[in-house]
Amino acid sequence: MSTARTALETEEHQALRAAVAALGKRYGRDYMTTVIREGKHTDELWAEAAKLGYLGVNLPEEYGGGGGGMAELSIVLEELGAAGSPLLMMIVSPAICGTVIARFGTEEQKRTWLPGLADGSLTMAFGITEPDAGSNSHRITTTARRDGDDWVLTGRKVFVSGVDIADATLIVGRTEDARSGKLKPCLFIVPREAPGFGRNQIDMELHAPEKQFELVLDDVRLPADALVGDEDAGLLQLFAGLNPERIMTAAFGIGMGRFALGRAVEYARTRQVWKDPIGAHQAIAHPLATAHIDLELSRLMMQKAARLYDEGDDIGAGEAANMAKYAAGEACVKAVDQAVHTLGGNGLTREYGLASLITASRVARIAPVSREMILNYVSHQSLGLPKSY
Repeated sequence: MSTARTALETEEHQALRAAVAALGKRYGRDYMTTVIREGKHTDELWAEAAKLGYLGVNLPEEYGGGGGGMAELSIVLEELGAAGSPLLMMIVSPAICGTVIARFGTEEQKRTWLPGLADGSLTMAFGITEPDAGSNSHRITTTARRDGDDWVLTGRKVFVSGVDIADATLIVGRTEDARSGKLKPCLFIVPREAPGFGRNQIDMELHAPEKQFELVLDDVRLPADALVGDEDAGLLQLFAGLNPERIMTAAFGIGMGRFALGRAVEYARTRQVWKDPIGAHQAIAHPLATAHIDLELSRLMMQKAARLYDEGDDIGAGEAANMAKYAAGEACVKAVDQAVHTLGGNGLTREYGLASLITASRVARIAPVSREMILNYVSHQSLGLPKSY
């Protein structure tokens, strides 16, 4: 399929896109479905992407990264997704956790974590969602209290990806402000084997290499240096991680939508029921063309969000990142649905690799924040309408 990417991207970005696409093609959807069926992880693809410098392309060069930003990292995830083998942990480990540590971590935290996050030898999960809080980060009940020089964390988290393979989890908790008595958000690095840090796998209908977990923090004792950044800047640090999360979720959705659309277009070109291929009929062609347009428009907003973020405009990036995530989620679901419909019965077979995407595509629409919460954000942040909550 022809695209309008080249006019907006540098030669370096175009070269990165081509190189990652070639890597993704060597693995493809068959690799991903085999990994899922056998209950394994994407270790081989993760390791090769890391070796080629793709996983840490957004992290600082002085800590082993590529010195780029979200523009580059989103290209990597999109192209792997378009090949049918996206790496979900890229959203979490280098994008959220790597970005937060690179921007706000101590020198020791940077030296400890960033080289490993960049070369793939270390991974980090991210825990923010709670059973009773949902998208309302102000209702987070996981608390951190001081005990001498230590921190003690207590609480629960749900829908935390990849905790079983992560060396640590970046946990969003709340500490008490000594001046006001109010709780404020803070981020803590919790090692996987920390005493009192329990995990239970959630039984999901979604089939993916990355499993989902409920976490229980039962008086988890952490040293003082487990706190990332300034205790008084927790909200700023939190949103510094959430904007990349939304940008990368958009990349995830765009890549998946492109993969599904590619399969459908190939099928529509060759599938012949009467005298012409089914793609010659407007009832088939027009919905696929619409899906392509929606995916391209989503990418434009994602590119805008990535550029604003990489330039340090957190406020502008916040609006664009939410819009990109919303648009990509909608475009992804519609592209997958139309692709399956184009193939008819074949769209539900394991051979074509589309049926499993019916469930997977919903992820881009509901996580990490629902489309309704994004509409709330745009309503009162962009349009100035009163809050409904």
